[in-house]
Amino acid sequence: MRRMPRRRKPTFGPEKVQAIVDATLRTKPKGMTQWSCRLMAAHQGVSKSTVNNIWQSHNLKHHRVKTFKLSRDAKFLEKLTDVVGLYLNPPQQAIVLCVDEKSQIQALDRTQPGLPMKKGRCGTMTHDYKRNGTTTLFAALEVLQGKVIGQCYARHRHQEFLKFLRRLDQEFPGEIPLHLVMDNYGTHKEPRVRAWLKRHARFVCHFVPTSSSWLNLVERWFAELTRKRIRQPKPFVWTATVESIVEKLSRCRQTLEKIQPGCTLPRRRKAKH
Repeated sequence: MRRMPRRRKPTFGPEKVQAIVDATLRTKPKGMTQWSCRLMAAHQGVSKSTVNNIWQSHNLKHHRVKTFKLSRDAKFLEKLTDVVGLYLNPPQQAIVLCVDEKSQIQALDRTQPGLPMKKGRCGTMTHDYKRNGTTTLFAALEVLQGKVIGQCYARHRHQEFLKFLRRLDQEFPGEIPLHLVMDNYGTHKEPRVRAWLKRHARFVCHFVPTSSSWLNLVERWFAELTRKRIRQPKPFVWTATVESIVEKLSRCRQTLEKIQPGCTLPRRRKAKH
């Protein structure tokens, strides 16, 4: 039988291990935001590999930080139930629209054309760019059909929001009720906006809890828009309206149908035997 080589006995005891763990969790180096292996090793009088091994054995990842936001809305449960109820059991003879704005959209063009992706090499683009201005996209997502109605404006004020509400009034003629799911941004609760909504009784507002914009399904469409259209390093064709952007995302409806309760999924082809 071959003997396994013996590991070198550590030259420090459990007290030193606990001291390193406590220092990692409860202290910070002077003038800095976090410890590094070398800083902690010099502070504790051990090697950096020892510090690294202790951090790994205790699953300490001091370099990683996760963000969170807890809603402090006193009516959180009431508003949550109201909005989710619209998604799961929408009212009959009515339309549910998720309304929000995506502000400060930058139209950027790279200063030189890049090289396309090829086998064994990723695509390239220049690090600098040319600014072509910014715009604000007002969008309304029809929950049942997955249809997006959008309009771009130069500014993000209650005047532009009123223009968008008037467009929604024209897009859905008649007296059919329109249930709007919105966040608590000041533009949505401006006195002149409230007065307009009071005169147009078919608009019914449902506000998500504070710090809970993730409940608004149009945010999911904004994510698709950013990932597939805005963030791509390609020449940006800038127009005054959003129709060209929506046309590029015609397949977005299929993605939205998978996450929206009440939408019919595309029919699957039966496998041939």
